[in-house]
Amino acid sequence: MRILHTADWHLGRVYHGVSLLEDQAHVLDQLVGLVRSERPDVVLIAGDVYDRSVPPAEAVRLLDETLTRIVVGERTPVLLIAGNHDSPDRLGFGARLLAEAGLTVRGLATADVSPVLLRDRYGEVAFYPLPYAEPPLVRQCLEDESIADHHAAMKAQVERIRRLHDQSRRSVLIAHAFVQGGTASESERPLSVGGTGLVGAEVFEGFHFVALGHLHRPQSLAGGRIDYAGSPLKYSFAEVGHDKSVSLVELDGQGCVRLERLRLTPRRDLRILSGSLDEILAAAGDDPGRDDYVLARLTDTSALLDAMGKLRTAYPNALAIERPQFAGAGAGLEAGTDHRKVGLDELFEAFYREMTGRALDESARRLLHTEISALSQQEREVAP
Repeated sequence: MRILHTADWHLGRVYHGVSLLEDQAHVLDQLVGLVRSERPDVVLIAGDVYDRSVPPAEAVRLLDETLTRIVVGERTPVLLIAGNHDSPDRLGFGARLLAEAGLTVRGLATADVSPVLLRDRYGEVAFYPLPYAEPPLVRQCLEDESIADHHAAMKAQVERIRRLHDQSRRSVLIAHAFVQGGTASESERPLSVGGTGLVGAEVFEGFHFVALGHLHRPQSLAGGRIDYAGSPLKYSFAEVGHDKSVSLVELDGQGCVRLERLRLTPRRDLRILSGSLDEILAAAGDDPGRDDYVLARLTDTSALLDAMGKLRTAYPNALAIERPQFAGAGAGLEAGTDHRKVGLDELFEAFYREMTGRALDESARRLLHTEISALSQQEREVAP
């Protein structure tokens, strides 16, 4: 059984005020091309299809177009579940009708754990699409008051599947969760406050393959048996070192897994540039990625006029500027200070600390005092 596993599309994502819809369309076109070239038996989409519960119309159209190309154009079935960013009701609309065409959508969590059965030359494989649900909803759905957190919710659902699963069939679970041992990045929305959002990997014992969504870095646990395909694009500058991909999984007759990551190429990469503004601008002429989305970490210590405007003359899609040397410098005055009661010397020193991240040395402090005294003297001499 050949399985193409993907997740965390986040269609409709806006980053630093820029819509990524065209970038998403670019990588999804590559995904359709991989379906055409690799000929998987099924495509699994493990949640967070949209970036928010009420997606923009353009994002809905892109999903419709992509799924139509896969299910109808390539005649490849798709199993899709809701993630924590999705609206289960909206995503699941028309699910029973769509299933007839080869598109299985599980939006709302229910007590029904019936599998989707697909067959290869070794027999049937049972796929269990398990949409994301908050613990209170699972508690209500399964009528189990002991469910208090995500681990307990996942454990209860999985145990229900185990009780009903035909052991003669190989089994694949599709879920959306933060499994303990996985590596997160800053672009994932926390599932809960504290550590209660974590799910222990031992919950998934017994499944031949577990296709997960939620974590954006491609990674595998349990020797490849538990897999995060990751997001198809970099959704934060914390992900600049990630290689984005989809997972091609081969499940043999005994349920053993062989996994290959098929790399996706972005329309524009997400990169971090470091150096002074002049150095970055000077190097841009030889940079083949001038259209990339860029964060510039500037080493300049002096004031800069219209730094972003200048940066965008060389990198038109620059998104942000950071000046790390000023991080945590602070204003030097306590919150709530009445500036009318603070001397010019102290105000200027606080401003200097905020802008440079360091205090005035003694010689500069003496020079400042001399200049302020001279200005004060002039004001007194010309006062009427």
